[in-house]
Amino acid sequence: MERLCSSSLHANIPAALDKHLEAIHVVQSRRKDEIVNASNHQRQGAPKCQDDRDVFALALAVKELSATTCKVRTVLWCALQMTL
Repeated sequence: MERLCSSSLHANIPAALDKHLEAIHVVQSRRKDEIVNASNHQRQGAPKCQDDRDVFALALAVKELSATTCKVRTVLWCALQMTL
């Protein structure tokens, strides 16, 4: 987009994209943790109910990802409008 308007974009645009990417990485990490802990419980013969902390951490990460997705969508729409 910077090439289209021949000027640099507002500093909030790359910052919002970085926060969104970070939120994606957090969700991936929380999901991996949940899978590892679930498989460890299965190997130990523990009951099938999972440790709720992993599920809650994943839910919070998904909630944060949802919020950052909304923000980055708005930021990218504004950036597109500025380049047109």
